Amino acid sequence: MMTREKEIFKVTLVGSVGNAALIAFKFTAGLLGHSAAMMADAVHSLSDLLTDIVVMVFVRISAKPQDASHDYGHGKFETIASFLIGLALIAAALGIIYLGIQKLVLWWNGEQLVSPGWIALWAALLSIVVKELLYQYTARRGHALNSQVMVANAWHHRSDALSSVGAVIGIGGAIILGHRWTVLDPLASIVVGLMLVRVAWKLLNKSMGELTEGSLPPETEQEITDIIRSFPDVQQPHNLRTRHIGDHIAIEAHVRMDGDLPLHLVHDRASAIEQLLKDRFGAATHVIIHMEPIKSDSGN
Repeated sequence: MMTREKEIFKVTLVGSVGNAALIAFKFTAGLLGHSAAMMADAVHSLSDLLTDIVVMVFVRISAKPQDASHDYGHGKFETIASFLIGLALIAAALGIIYLGIQKLVLWWNGEQLVSPGWIALWAALLSIVVKELLYQYTARRGHALNSQVMVANAWHHRSDALSSVGAVIGIGGAIILGHRWTVLDPLASIVVGLMLVRVAWKLLNKSMGELTEGSLPPETEQEITDIIRSFPDVQQPHNLRTRHIGDHIAIEAHVRMDGDLPLHLVHDRASAIEQLLKDRFGAATHVIIHMEPIKSDSGN
């Protein structure tokens, strides 16, 4: 049976092969078709390939078990990979915007832009199909394996498909409407770049939250509290602390029980709470339940 690490590596390798083929075709089509939008799209595919390499390297590191230097394992390396993907995406987006603005300035100053060729349009259409297929494949496997970095990489595929949609509009409009509308090509590249900035910001925001020990969403923390409260002899869950460690989570909570109960019963209840939380959030979930006594004579 294929391990989680090997499955992530296999899926990412499929994406990298697709990206390599698209890079060669897009750069060729952009040069032969004189299309700024297609060259920008090719740069974006190049960033996809680089992030594929990042994923394959970091997932191998994050899969390593806990050791003396990493008591909580190496899961944060997967979050770092997601962060680097976001950085690569926003860098590609800013590059696309810059190139588009350069072309737009030339057009504004009266220079006639070269009309893109049909090969650029066909390259953009092919890119939409290939990248959307890669998105569906990677996202489906990423959710199945609960891999944040795979889902992030899937969105990189989707963003490339969206950039190709913009390229189709710009290139197609410039070809069909004639030389007076060649400005649609660089305009499309700018719009695509802005779309990619938005996607990159979402990825960076999420990974930064995890790297800075951000808590789980309120609805998830409420679900954790409800699970703890499902045991009738457990009272007053408090001091709940949660965070992500790569593809799994850590939960720490204080609860109260009758102080006159035998220690082994209290221990069994803590173990039962831990198991129920692991059943819900995954076997790798890190759970610490701190039990506090309630004095029967004072009631608090």
